[in-house]
Amino acid sequence: MEEFVMRAFVVSRYKGPVRQAEVPEPVVGERDVLVQVRAAGLNQLDEKIRAGEFRRILPYRLPQILGNDVAGTVIGVGAQVREFAVGDEVYARPGKDRIGTFAERIAIAEADLALKPATVGFEEAASLPLVALTAWQALVERGNLRPGQRVLVHAGAGGVGTIAIQLAKHLGATVATTVSARNADFVRELGADVVIDYRDQDFEQLLDGYDLVLDSLGGENLEKSLRVLRPGGKVIGIAGPPDPAFARELGSKLLLRLAMTALSSGVRRRARRLGVQYEFLFMRASGSQLRQITDLVDSGVLRPVVGRVFDFEQTVQAMESLENGGARGKTVISSNHNSNRRAS
Repeated sequence: MEEFVMRAFVVSRYKGPVRQAEVPEPVVGERDVLVQVRAAGLNQLDEKIRAGEFRRILPYRLPQILGNDVAGTVIGVGAQVREFAVGDEVYARPGKDRIGTFAERIAIAEADLALKPATVGFEEAASLPLVALTAWQALVERGNLRPGQRVLVHAGAGGVGTIAIQLAKHLGATVATTVSARNADFVRELGADVVIDYRDQDFEQLLDGYDLVLDSLGGENLEKSLRVLRPGGKVIGIAGPPDPAFARELGSKLLLRLAMTALSSGVRRRARRLGVQYEFLFMRASGSQLRQITDLVDSGVLRPVVGRVFDFEQTVQAMESLENGGARGKTVISSNHNSNRRAS
């Protein structure tokens, strides 16, 4: 009989409730690191996985432990691990096939892990991996953002937006962003040069000739973003639709590749007519990039933004809070018990 010895929060059916369950301890491979979870960041991706929105491209076997961000302490290492030792304080976005940070422990591939920034606590560190890697891969890898260029970051007060604004300023860009009026001063403090109230202003009427747009909203927002670019400019979308390059990256079957190509064919066609580009980004795990992000945090370039903290036992309530929105930066669940931002 299998012994269940660890608590976790799982979804047993798509669109079903998140519930606490007892699950087997993680299996630690030769190149894996076993981490005691001290904090885990919440992302809209967690809700999308629960709702089954990505089940065609991320076909998890249910029940599935949720959670895509983690900070914690190393309590074990595989035989081939060389970079980490028991007692190290680390953080990661586990690989997309090995998620499950809403648990007491998780095994993570050594290549996906990094030492957490020394200047922040576990809760702040846990808020970073997915959104910071998204910002890095969009602005540095895909966008090749350079000093003097102009970038529009949508939803600047959100998890990705708060980090992307800071990173873009560090790279020397002029940064515009869309937020509600109550967050205008907040994003200016992060470094935004142009702040647009999305409720009362139309960014398409105010901006023109931008080099890059980071779009986290999709739909009409994506279509309008194409029209604020200079010729040769690029929109990087993280809300979809997926493009053929992403399908190839996944190694998808032919029918799924064709379906993804069809989903984005309209927006890619309209982009070509405007002389601009559209690319879909589904960020990937990377310990090496996280090490660069660690340096930026410890040098004061990037500041984690944590809006709310829930206890581990309140993970269900934390997930429900994603639907309400409104929190600046990230929401985090924590096994630490001394945060002054803890939700009631």
